[in-house]
Amino acid sequence: MAMCCHVYGHLRFRKLPCCIGRKALIMNKVVGKNHILTYCTTAKNIRSADEKMLQLKRVVLLCKVTRYDYEKHLHPHMSEEQLHIFLSSKGSDFKALKERDEEYKRQVNYIQEVFQKFNIEVKIVIKFDYAEKLVQWADAIFTAGGDGTFLMAATKVRDHSKPVIGINTDPIRSEGYLCLSKKDSVNFESAIEKIINGKFRWHWRQRICITMSGKYETEEVVDLHQQQVLFPEHRFVEHVQENELHRRCNEHKKEQPRRELPILALNEVFIGESLSARVSFCEVSIDDSVRQKQKSSGVTVCTGTGSTSWFFNINHLTTQSVHDILKIAQRHGICETQNSIDASDIQKITDAFNASLSYHPSNPKMAYTIRDPISNVVSNVQKSRGFCTKMLVLSRMWDGWVVVDGSLSLPFNDGAVVELSIREKDALQCVILD
Repeated sequence: MAMCCHVYGHLRFRKLPCCIGRKALIMNKVVGKNHILTYCTTAKNIRSADEKMLQLKRVVLLCKVTRYDYEKHLHPHMSEEQLHIFLSSKGSDFKALKERDEEYKRQVNYIQEVFQKFNIEVKIVIKFDYAEKLVQWADAIFTAGGDGTFLMAATKVRDHSKPVIGINTDPIRSEGYLCLSKKDSVNFESAIEKIINGKFRWHWRQRICITMSGKYETEEVVDLHQQQVLFPEHRFVEHVQENELHRRCNEHKKEQPRRELPILALNEVFIGESLSARVSFCEVSIDDSVRQKQKSSGVTVCTGTGSTSWFFNINHLTTQSVHDILKIAQRHGICETQNSIDASDIQKITDAFNASLSYHPSNPKMAYTIRDPISNVVSNVQKSRGFCTKMLVLSRMWDGWVVVDGSLSLPFNDGAVVELSIREKDALQCVILD
């Protein structure tokens, strides 16, 4: 009986009769379809500026806190000389920090002058003063910094029609994927002129809605740098005694009060213990499936925007991993060639898999990863990575946190429930300059 083979470069693979082989082939087809759908979605979500002109009369400019300013804030009683000695003792280049701080402030002054030239009222704030009232006051939110500053701005913009526009103030050291191009960031006056004259296209980035319920439902969101470790006495204690699992089986069947957080995640949401060395114990439901008990290093859930960031770095393969897998395939007769595996084929397979991890920011789905899942009689992770539109997580942790875009966090301890979902109305409006 002839065996059907699949060819990839110089490599030939037998079509396996087992479930694993069929799933792998189907998954590749699904990935292909997703990419086709992504581009269709993209075409619908990038519209011309003629559909809605952007009138800029009042804007907020969100600025980052430079390392120099942050150190000054941490040590307000130190003189300049004392701070110099202190930072140098930690191996920091004080002179370079101060020079970058001065250069950044020159960039902010330039941006402010451009707004004034076009008679646009601007309010300049840092993240500690960035509030919902300012967002409501402005026609648009601009950011001066990199992707981190852009993410901070996006979390508090709930209005689907209020754009966030990033200016990369350090294009040499920062890529600024979420910002205007390096060329437009450097020549910001030309960029503003394009926006005023409608020489741009609208572009939407999907975001994650976060709804809390159960215990700790009323906890407030705090900046990640303010987070402190709680319950240290439980550090070496098992999260939940095994007999408690049976007592709690009906604990959350009754309706729990729900609270939708006033922030949205543009990149990703992380759920896990505050100390990375601790095991994170949760019960997880994907798209209304039956909840499963899971022990892991935490759960990350991202958007298309975040699929090229942390999610990608967790899941991407190296050429070494692909080479090792192919060698095993050779030994088991799945890869028919007995010759040495060509490095170019390994690179092609590696690139193809890694490319399949990312998807377009406008695509209304979330990608999730269960990090370092533990398998035993209590914890059973059947699928550690996938896509969904809704995820529900029940905490069984002592010092758990929900972290939004790496900057804002919310306590998430035993009994707390979080629901993550994608809704079209939560998409962030951005611009692409012509």
